[in-house]
Amino acid sequence: MAILYQEKERIFTLHTNKTTYQMKVDEFGFLLHLYYGAKLSGNMDYLLTYYDRGFSGNPSDVGSDRTYSMDVQPQEYPGLGIGDYRSSALIIRNTDQSYCCDLRYKSHTIRNGKYALQGLPAVYADDSEAQTLEIVLEDAVSKVQVALLYGVLDQADIITRSAEIRNCGTGSICVKKAASACLDFVEGTYDLLSFWGRHTMERNLERQEIGHCDHVIGSRRGTSSHQYNPAVVIARKDATEDYGDCYGMVFVYSGNFMFEAEKDQFEQTRVIMGLHSDILHYPLKQGETLVIPETILSFSNKGFGALSSQFHRCIRNHICRGKYQHQPRPVLVNSWEAAYFNFNGETICQLAKDAAELGIDMVVMDDGWFGKREDDNSGLGDWQVNEKKLGCTLGELIQKVNGLGVRFGIWIEPEMVSEDSNLYRKHPDWVLQVPNREPVRGRNQLVLDFSRKEVRNDIFEEICSILDQGNIEYVKWDMNRSIADVYSIENSQGRVAYDYVLGVYDFLENLLQKYPNILIEGCSGGGGRFDAGMMYYTPQIWCSDNTDAIDRVRIQYGTSFFYPVSTVGSHVSAIPNHQTGRSVSLSTRGVVAMAGTFGYELDLAKITDAEKDEIRQQIQQYKHYEELVREGNYYRLSNPFQDEYAAWLFVSEDEKRALLNVVMLAIHGNMAVNYVKLKGLCADAVYEAIGTGKQYYGSALMQAGLPMPVQQGEYLAYQIEFIQQ
Repeated sequence: MAILYQEKERIFTLHTNKTTYQMKVDEFGFLLHLYYGAKLSGNMDYLLTYYDRGFSGNPSDVGSDRTYSMDVQPQEYPGLGIGDYRSSALIIRNTDQSYCCDLRYKSHTIRNGKYALQGLPAVYADDSEAQTLEIVLEDAVSKVQVALLYGVLDQADIITRSAEIRNCGTGSICVKKAASACLDFVEGTYDLLSFWGRHTMERNLERQEIGHCDHVIGSRRGTSSHQYNPAVVIARKDATEDYGDCYGMVFVYSGNFMFEAEKDQFEQTRVIMGLHSDILHYPLKQGETLVIPETILSFSNKGFGALSSQFHRCIRNHICRGKYQHQPRPVLVNSWEAAYFNFNGETICQLAKDAAELGIDMVVMDDGWFGKREDDNSGLGDWQVNEKKLGCTLGELIQKVNGLGVRFGIWIEPEMVSEDSNLYRKHPDWVLQVPNREPVRGRNQLVLDFSRKEVRNDIFEEICSILDQGNIEYVKWDMNRSIADVYSIENSQGRVAYDYVLGVYDFLENLLQKYPNILIEGCSGGGGRFDAGMMYYTPQIWCSDNTDAIDRVRIQYGTSFFYPVSTVGSHVSAIPNHQTGRSVSLSTRGVVAMAGTFGYELDLAKITDAEKDEIRQQIQQYKHYEELVREGNYYRLSNPFQDEYAAWLFVSEDEKRALLNVVMLAIHGNMAVNYVKLKGLCADAVYEAIGTGKQYYGSALMQAGLPMPVQQGEYLAYQIEFIQQ
């Protein structure tokens, strides 16, 4: 059994293949955290210590005993108002306007299978793969209950946490802050690895010591954001890619989030992941429940690489769903960087014709095919095909494209509306906008109030009317601004941001149910909503609007700490690159883009015959490697922010096949040789490098490495396949 309960000691133990998580209900009913880390035996309550800490409050239960204080005890779900002055996982404004929630153990259940969350994405698993622990805590005065949910996927080394806040009292309350996971470490110095960024340069790794202050990252933008990703690593000071203790936390949510880490005055560290408190004032009437999005936890004592592998498997096998979860994705060419808004039906057909000649599977018609949409200042929300622009109906265009042997995909942005649109003129009340104030615009567009069902339903019908016009096999779902006007005319204001995200999830779920064979690729200005919540509905996400290959190796490096390659939308684009002006060889652009769901983002009519031949070879290569890339184990072999080269490796589960990828980031006169050390191979096996015929022992490749050629030229790339003999 993965979940054990010792009734006499009132200790809960969650075991996975390599980890143990333990907590205890103490004599006063407080749920105390004991341990999370490498797998062990025995009870860890001996780690709890009791001293008079001075100015640390004592609960009335303990009488005159000044050695017991919640200000120093490690807790599973700390609330405000009980004498704990550290960051809280929960803040409740009670019916009497007081701020206190004194949660004590009430009951628990253990059951087979993994819990699900109403209206929210979450890790899923068969009954044979997981168990669920539900612990109910209650405030005796307000009758507020918190159901703590723990999902244990023992073979995957994954523990998930969520919470349901239930108002079981007689009046109304307001949830001001709510997290799904808290970890209290009673000792140790830790580093925080977070992933910051901006539009076109997302998920840059930053490592800093967790000191005696409150470290806070998060998003108030309505989406998980380009600025911070809702995933972090907490690591021991000596942890590296291949060594040391590290903990990962991934928030399965696509809206506002907040992560906090602090070291207290007694050298204890607390980390919390949950909803952002700045825009959360969620009212609960009697009998109502607020469900907090899930946090995925995993631990490794073998460094960041092993931790990443555990998250990759979890997201690939227990978050992503549907037809394309484990199927090859089409190699596509997108019309955006090929034509932007300047296209018609003939342009798309020509792109499809060129694609067919090169072996590209699909053409995607991006923004500009609907309404009055010649630029990004008008037309959003008018989801009617501009047949005058296309020169035909959408159905006829799709038939022409399919007739060329090419599949068809389309771009949509359902959550947005332009003020210059028929939809806005008819329903100005459908947008998120603060009364009596001018709107805050982003990309000169406004946000539809997806917290309202009637708004979602209308847009859903419009989108379905488009998808029903022909054989559309792919949808790119975009979202091109942050949310600023957090106000709804038909919703309590403190719940709008949360309900908006649930509305997006509801729309996507309905779309998937109606069109199970359509591949949906998520996008938000590229990587502005690149999170596990969206991956539950869209098994791939456009990783960044930046298609520059050299920037992309860094963006994809940070992305790889949590998210599998199968979720990463990555394309070869034109040079000079449209975002940076940099020119990189077609070969290097191809190697970088193959670390994702491969495709092209350029005008195929403008490339040379030699480039066409090279693209044909790239596509053949990618399809040869595709299963290995999608399902294989991924290894980071360098840090492209520090090293002279970027290197990564794919290895099949049976260790019989590997694909090494290297991009040289620096060039010098009389350059030293770089030796790339591989990982994940069978040490005693012999591997042959395809193309050269040279053979190497796995141990040699891993311990001594492979010398990279010293050649003149900027940003050269190498791709070497190894087959076990």
